[in-house]
Amino acid sequence: MRYAIAIERGDKKYAYGVVVADLPGCFSAGDTLDEALANAKEAILLHLDGLLDDKKPIPALRPLEEHSKKRQWKGWTWAVVDMNANEIDKKAERINITLPRGVLRVIDDAKRAAETRSGYIARVGMSGAK
Repeated sequence: MRYAIAIERGDKKYAYGVVVADLPGCFSAGDTLDEALANAKEAILLHLDGLLDDKKPIPALRPLEEHSKKRQWKGWTWAVVDMNANEIDKKAERINITLPRGVLRVIDDAKRAAETRSGYIARVGMSGAK
């Protein structure tokens, strides 16, 4: 998952401000640009964790270009924070699913390579959830 972040430039007096465009209320800051980016990732993780704890939906991601055209962001710098969904909530849940036989065969090929079905689905699903 790639979260678009708007960065308000800092200076000697003020820190860099960061707002996560797709997560209303999610913001952070840092004394340097690198610190602001690292803090943005932490803010996203905490915000998403809170949404999951409160059983609220995670907002859909919108294209960075859509955000950057809004007047409220005029003059801000844009970046993208890449998040791995495995980082968000590591609590496992047991589910019962039905899959086409062809998909199950692909998963079972991974199982023969010393990887569980669950592990394979989690790994492949997370690599595609950007």
